[in-house]
Amino acid sequence: MRLLLSSWFLTPDSRPSALPSTLRTGRAGIVLNALDEYGRSRARDYTRECRTLDTFGYTCEELDLRDYFSTPKELPKRLADLDLVWALGGNAFVLARAMTQAGLRDALQGQLHRAEFTYGGYSAGACVAGPDLQGIHLIDDPTVLPEGYPPTTSPECLRLVPYRIVPHWRSNHPETEGAERAAAHLAESGLPHRCLRDGEAVNVHNTTEPAI
Repeated sequence: MRLLLSSWFLTPDSRPSALPSTLRTGRAGIVLNALDEYGRSRARDYTRECRTLDTFGYTCEELDLRDYFSTPKELPKRLADLDLVWALGGNAFVLARAMTQAGLRDALQGQLHRAEFTYGGYSAGACVAGPDLQGIHLIDDPTVLPEGYPPTTSPECLRLVPYRIVPHWRSNHPETEGAERAAAHLAESGLPHRCLRDGEAVNVHNTTEPAI
Protein backbone atom coordinates (compact mmCIF):
# COMPACT_ATOMS: atom_id res chain seq x y z
CA MET A 1 0.00 0.00 0.00
CA ARG A 2 1.05 3.58 -0.68
CA LEU A 3 0.37 6.77 1.25
CA LEU A 4 -0.20 10.30 -0.03
CA LEU A 5 -0.64 12.75 2.86
CA SER A 6 -1.02 16.34 1.72
CA SER A 7 -1.51 19.65 3.47
CA TRP A 8 -3.87 20.94 0.80
CA PHE A 9 -5.85 19.59 -2.13
CA LEU A 10 -4.08 18.36 -5.24
CA THR A 11 -3.96 20.10 -8.59
CA PRO A 12 -3.93 18.47 -12.05
CA ASP A 13 -0.50 19.93 -12.87
CA SER A 14 1.58 16.95 -11.76
CA ARG A 15 0.92 13.41 -10.61
CA PRO A 16 2.19 12.79 -7.03
CA SER A 17 4.80 10.05 -6.92
CA ALA A 18 2.74 7.98 -4.45
CA LEU A 19 0.02 7.47 -7.05
CA PRO A 20 1.05 4.48 -9.15
CA SER A 21 0.97 4.58 -12.93
CA THR A 22 -0.44 1.03 -13.10
CA LEU A 23 -3.89 0.53 -11.59
CA ARG A 24 -6.03 -2.55 -11.09
CA THR A 25 -9.54 -1.11 -10.95
CA GLY A 26 -8.89 2.58 -11.66
CA ARG A 27 -11.56 3.46 -9.11
CA ALA A 28 -11.16 6.07 -6.37
CA GLY A 29 -13.41 6.37 -3.33
CA ILE A 30 -13.65 9.97 -2.12
CA VAL A 31 -14.34 10.33 1.60
CA LEU A 32 -16.20 13.54 2.43
CA ASN A 33 -17.05 12.76 6.05
CA ALA A 34 -14.80 15.46 7.48
CA LEU A 35 -17.39 17.83 5.98
CA ASP A 36 -20.42 16.17 7.56
CA GLU A 37 -20.99 19.23 9.74
CA TYR A 38 -20.46 21.59 6.79
CA GLY A 39 -22.59 20.15 4.02
CA ARG A 40 -22.76 23.30 1.88
CA SER A 41 -19.32 22.76 0.30
CA ARG A 42 -19.71 19.02 -0.16
CA ALA A 43 -20.80 18.98 -3.82
CA ARG A 44 -18.28 21.64 -4.82
CA ASP A 45 -15.37 19.85 -3.17
CA TYR A 46 -16.38 16.47 -4.56
CA THR A 47 -16.52 17.87 -8.09
CA ARG A 48 -13.10 19.51 -7.73
CA GLU A 49 -11.47 16.30 -6.49
CA CYS A 50 -13.08 14.23 -9.24
CA ARG A 51 -11.72 16.56 -11.90
CA THR A 52 -8.20 16.31 -10.49
CA LEU A 53 -8.19 12.56 -9.96
CA ASP A 54 -9.66 12.04 -13.42
CA THR A 55 -6.49 13.55 -14.89
CA PHE A 56 -4.51 10.88 -12.98
CA GLY A 57 -6.56 8.07 -14.52
CA TYR A 58 -9.13 7.44 -11.77
CA THR A 59 -12.89 7.11 -11.98
CA CYS A 60 -14.37 8.61 -8.82
CA GLU A 61 -17.23 7.66 -6.56
CA GLU A 62 -18.15 8.78 -3.07
CA LEU A 63 -17.17 6.50 -0.21
CA ASP A 64 -19.54 7.64 2.55
CA LEU A 65 -18.39 6.00 5.76
CA ARG A 66 -21.80 6.59 7.31
CA ASP A 67 -23.08 3.79 5.08
CA TYR A 68 -20.96 1.38 7.13
CA PHE A 69 -21.63 2.64 10.65
CA SER A 70 -23.85 -0.36 11.38
CA THR A 71 -22.19 -2.81 8.96
CA PRO A 72 -18.39 -2.32 9.24
CA LYS A 73 -17.74 -5.88 8.04
CA GLU A 74 -18.94 -4.80 4.59
CA LEU A 75 -16.28 -2.11 4.18
CA PRO A 76 -13.35 -4.44 3.26
CA LYS A 77 -15.34 -5.67 0.27
CA ARG A 78 -15.79 -2.09 -0.93
CA LEU A 79 -12.10 -1.29 -0.54
CA ALA A 80 -11.15 -4.37 -2.56
CA ASP A 81 -12.85 -2.74 -5.56
CA LEU A 82 -10.90 0.52 -5.21
CA ASP A 83 -7.34 1.56 -6.00
CA LEU A 84 -7.48 4.78 -4.00
CA VAL A 85 -9.19 6.04 -0.87
CA TRP A 86 -8.94 9.83 -0.86
CA ALA A 87 -10.11 11.67 2.29
CA LEU A 88 -10.83 15.39 2.13
CA GLY A 89 -10.20 18.09 4.70
CA GLY A 90 -12.67 19.47 7.19
CA ASN A 91 -12.88 18.54 10.85
CA ALA A 92 -10.27 15.87 11.66
CA PHE A 93 -12.14 14.70 14.78
CA VAL A 94 -15.36 14.15 12.82
CA LEU A 95 -13.43 12.24 10.17
CA ALA A 96 -11.65 10.10 12.79
CA ARG A 97 -14.98 9.27 14.45
CA ALA A 98 -16.45 8.25 11.09
CA MET A 99 -13.45 6.07 10.34
CA THR A 100 -13.64 4.43 13.76
CA GLN A 101 -17.37 3.73 13.55
CA ALA A 102 -17.04 2.32 10.00
CA GLY A 103 -13.99 0.19 10.87
CA LEU A 104 -11.77 1.77 8.24
CA ARG A 105 -8.50 1.10 10.08
CA ASP A 106 -9.16 -2.65 10.16
CA ALA A 107 -10.47 -2.62 6.59
CA LEU A 108 -7.28 -0.99 5.32
CA GLN A 109 -5.19 -3.82 6.77
CA GLY A 110 -6.55 -6.05 4.03
CA GLN A 111 -5.11 -3.71 1.39
CA LEU A 112 -1.57 -3.42 2.79
CA HIS A 113 -0.28 -6.10 0.39
CA ARG A 114 -1.54 -4.29 -2.73
CA ALA A 115 1.22 -2.27 -4.36
CA GLU A 116 -1.28 -0.31 -6.47
CA PHE A 117 -3.58 0.65 -3.57
CA THR A 118 -3.18 4.12 -2.03
CA TYR A 119 -4.63 5.74 1.05
CA GLY A 120 -4.41 9.49 0.74
CA GLY A 121 -5.94 12.70 1.89
CA TYR A 122 -5.34 16.34 2.54
CA SER A 123 -5.60 18.37 5.75
CA ALA A 124 -7.91 16.33 8.02
CA GLY A 125 -7.48 13.37 5.67
CA ALA A 126 -3.74 13.49 6.30
CA CYS A 127 -4.01 14.14 10.05
CA VAL A 128 -5.94 10.92 10.68
CA ALA A 129 -3.12 8.82 9.18
CA GLY A 130 -1.00 9.36 12.32
CA PRO A 131 -1.16 7.76 15.77
CA ASP A 132 -3.60 10.28 17.29
CA LEU A 133 -4.89 13.84 16.98
CA GLN A 134 -2.71 15.39 19.68
CA GLY A 135 -2.28 19.08 18.90
CA ILE A 136 -5.02 19.13 16.26
CA HIS A 137 -7.43 20.27 18.97
CA LEU A 138 -5.75 23.65 18.51
CA ILE A 139 -6.95 23.70 14.90
CA ASP A 140 -10.25 21.78 14.86
CA ASP A 141 -13.06 21.58 17.40
CA PRO A 142 -12.97 18.09 18.95
CA THR A 143 -16.53 18.36 20.31
CA VAL A 144 -18.32 18.53 16.94
CA LEU A 145 -20.74 15.60 16.58
CA PRO A 146 -22.80 15.57 13.37
CA GLU A 147 -26.28 14.09 13.30
CA GLY A 148 -26.21 10.31 13.18
CA TYR A 149 -22.80 9.95 14.85
CA PRO A 150 -22.83 7.76 17.99
CA PRO A 151 -21.65 9.97 20.89
CA THR A 152 -19.64 7.11 22.41
CA THR A 153 -17.41 6.58 19.35
CA SER A 154 -13.91 7.90 19.96
CA PRO A 155 -11.87 9.66 17.24
CA GLU A 156 -9.21 7.00 16.70
CA CYS A 157 -6.61 7.39 13.94
CA LEU A 158 -5.38 5.00 11.26
CA ARG A 159 -1.82 4.67 12.62
CA LEU A 160 -0.30 4.38 9.17
CA VAL A 161 2.61 6.69 10.03
CA PRO A 162 4.32 7.03 13.45
CA TYR A 163 4.09 10.82 13.62
CA ARG A 164 1.39 13.47 13.65
CA ILE A 165 0.74 15.55 10.54
CA VAL A 166 0.30 19.31 11.08
CA PRO A 167 -1.18 20.80 7.87
CA HIS A 168 -1.29 24.43 6.72
CA TRP A 169 1.90 25.25 8.65
CA ARG A 170 3.20 28.73 7.80
CA SER A 171 0.89 28.91 4.80
CA ASN A 172 -1.57 31.40 3.40
CA HIS A 173 -4.49 29.61 5.02
CA PRO A 174 -7.03 30.59 7.72
CA GLU A 175 -5.80 27.76 9.95
CA THR A 176 -2.10 28.62 9.81
CA GLU A 177 -2.13 30.24 13.29
CA GLY A 178 -3.70 27.14 14.75
CA ALA A 179 -1.12 25.01 12.96
CA GLU A 180 1.66 27.09 14.51
CA ARG A 181 0.18 26.51 17.98
CA ALA A 182 -0.23 22.80 17.26
CA ALA A 183 3.40 22.47 16.14
CA ALA A 184 4.60 24.29 19.26
CA HIS A 185 2.46 22.08 21.50
CA LEU A 186 3.77 18.88 19.94
CA ALA A 187 7.38 20.09 20.12
CA GLU A 188 7.02 21.04 23.77
CA SER A 189 5.42 17.66 24.52
CA GLY A 190 8.19 15.77 22.72
CA LEU A 191 5.70 14.09 20.38
CA PRO A 192 6.88 13.11 16.88
CA HIS A 193 5.25 15.24 14.22
CA ARG A 194 5.75 16.60 10.73
CA CYS A 195 4.67 20.06 9.65
CA LEU A 196 3.51 20.54 6.08
CA ARG A 197 3.08 23.78 4.21
CA ASP A 198 0.29 23.97 1.66
CA GLY A 199 1.70 22.43 -1.51
CA GLU A 200 3.76 19.87 0.44
CA ALA A 201 2.91 16.20 0.91
CA VAL A 202 4.30 12.99 2.37
CA ASN A 203 4.68 10.31 -0.32
CA VAL A 204 5.20 6.73 0.90
CA HIS A 205 5.66 4.21 -1.88
CA ASN A 206 5.48 0.98 0.10
CA THR A 207 4.07 0.19 3.50
CA THR A 208 3.18 -3.43 4.27
CA GLU A 209 2.34 -3.19 7.96
CA PRO A 210 0.88 -0.64 10.37
CA ALA A 211 3.36 1.94 11.62
CA ILE A 212 2.36 1.38 15.28
